Amino acid sequence: MRPRKLLLSSVLTVALTGTLGLASTGAAGAAGALGAADDPASTRDLPRRSAPALPAPERVGAPDAAALAEALTTRGPAASAPGQRVADGPLTGFEQRGGSDWTTLEEERRFLRQVDALSDKVSISPAGRTLEGRRLDLVQIGSGPRTQQQVAAGSSVLIACSQHGNEPAGREACLSMIRDLALDESPATKRLLENTTVLVVPTANPDGRAADTRGNSDGIDINRDHLALTTNEAKAIAKIVRDYKPQVVHDAHEYGGARDVYDRDLIRLWPRNLNVDKDVRALAVSLADDYIDPAVQSEGYTTGEYGIFYGPDGSPIAQVAGDEDERIMRNTMGLKHSVGQLVESLVNDFDDDETETENKLRRVRTQTLSLMGTTALVLEKRDQLLSTTRAAAEEATAEGAAGDQPFFFAGADNDLPSSGSVDLSPPCAYTMTVDQLAQVRQTLTLHGVSFTRAGGVVTVSMAQPAQPLIPLLLDARANNELLAATPVECG
Repeated sequence: MRPRKLLLSSVLTVALTGTLGLASTGAAGAAGALGAADDPASTRDLPRRSAPALPAPERVGAPDAAALAEALTTRGPAASAPGQRVADGPLTGFEQRGGSDWTTLEEERRFLRQVDALSDKVSISPAGRTLEGRRLDLVQIGSGPRTQQQVAAGSSVLIACSQHGNEPAGREACLSMIRDLALDESPATKRLLENTTVLVVPTANPDGRAADTRGNSDGIDINRDHLALTTNEAKAIAKIVRDYKPQVVHDAHEYGGARDVYDRDLIRLWPRNLNVDKDVRALAVSLADDYIDPAVQSEGYTTGEYGIFYGPDGSPIAQVAGDEDERIMRNTMGLKHSVGQLVESLVNDFDDDETETENKLRRVRTQTLSLMGTTALVLEKRDQLLSTTRAAAEEATAEGAAGDQPFFFAGADNDLPSSGSVDLSPPCAYTMTVDQLAQVRQTLTLHGVSFTRAGGVVTVSMAQPAQPLIPLLLDARANNELLAATPVECG
């Protein structure tokens, strides 16, 4: 087997270490040192017409299974990185078996109970139940007990794991991260958890995981339900986002690529919807380019942009996915002023020599490294994340009141919409009947959309933080509206 370009023992220092420049100069400095794209997100004017060319990846061979299995059970990030692996902490089922098989739901429950018993930083609460009665857990990790109101008023990050039940690698990385943050006493972890609450939904689709299916027990793709909120699973996530107001939302998935053109070890993407605040999007692009990419590349893995086929020289040659669809979590989170990020590890075998266990270990390792990148962003840019996301909510409220900024019913940051898909003078409110409200009340409430009622008329003002979502929910011109409410002109 061909060796990895970088030794595993030297690159468990990804997040916030001087070796990669993360501690002293930020992840952007590390990105330059590792050959990642060095143009800052703030210089990306909208709309971008095409994906940037990336260096042609040097595929350096599948990871050594024994080394990665050892890393799972005996090593962690360097002492200056959040979430150092604790030698005597409990192991997931995946770790116990050296990566040969995934952690079962029963093993997950036992593992979480063990971590909770060992740490006063952890609290576990039910976020909802599936149609088959399985509990969706919300794991909260912080330096001390914090109420929902305290979390919402401060710094937080939400990590959603395996919305698609047949994409389990992200879930394994999430479970290990819960333990490592909960039990690690390193300075970096203490610094993170003193000021930030880490929220984790370790299995966002328990029924799908039990059945090893993409959809839930109804066959619905949860990651196409974050607007309509018809599934219990999407409702649970919407309630968490509404109540806790995370500045960053990391969404862990997996993908099956096409060898030679769509075969990066890990791909990622930010909210492309044009109604997302430009500064929120810039932070999401920076999370991808300046934090996740350097973290993943540090161990010799390759990264790319979700949905983009790359030619032999690294130039984009086609786009097959990754648009503005407001039903998808990364876009929905951006519309709610969170720095949303989709992360996907490659399911395909690295090459013909990669064993099943090596395949699983590689997938989990790249997911783990991507979480390190997200953690690094939160630790380094906590204040900027808070100020930017709060400013975005305030700006949306002001724009909704004035009705003087365009609203986009189509188009993405790399795809200009047609003129018919842009409202240059959007309404300042929508009205509906009481009967219509009955159809959408729960969904509006879960999205944090406020409304008033006078007699038989219900009014949804655009002058509120949910302004970017409201026309997508209530306007007949939207692609996925819940109903066609009546627009009310400004003035």
